[in-house]
Amino acid sequence: MARLRTASATSAGGIVVRHEDGKPHLVVGSRRRERDGRTWTLPKGTPKRAETAEATAIREVEEETGLTVRITGPLESIEYWFVQSGTRIHKTVHYFMMEPTGGDLARHDHEFDEVRWVTFEEAATALTFETERALVAHAGKLLANSVPTAANARAEPGA
Repeated sequence: MARLRTASATSAGGIVVRHEDGKPHLVVGSRRRERDGRTWTLPKGTPKRAETAEATAIREVEEETGLTVRITGPLESIEYWFVQSGTRIHKTVHYFMMEPTGGDLARHDHEFDEVRWVTFEEAATALTFETERALVAHAGKLLANSVPTAANARAEPGA
């Protein structure tokens, strides 16, 4: 049996949060994939040359969701393995808490078929991958222990 080559990859993304009627909501995106059917995931992507994780996260979230965002704090990274084109890849994704500053979900790019706001409870069952569900659960606990900013307490753009 032939052994697969191994490689590593890095991405960055965010959990974009707004409060609606005092309840936090986050942005998730859906795409159709051959092997997985429809997947619901957090926005994330690959860095451009010499781009920081923070810059990558902001750019990718803005492209994939149509929202303009700002980072409000770091989250832990998640790691997983997958096989692509005969190579076993170890991927690390750096995540950040974010809030929307403008934009519109209708302006999301082609990478997602659909982008929507969901509650943290909905995300617990909607997100396809366990690593993302665990990260969102952790982010929800962090939010429960903090007070929302005045700017984020009202309805934000992109509804």
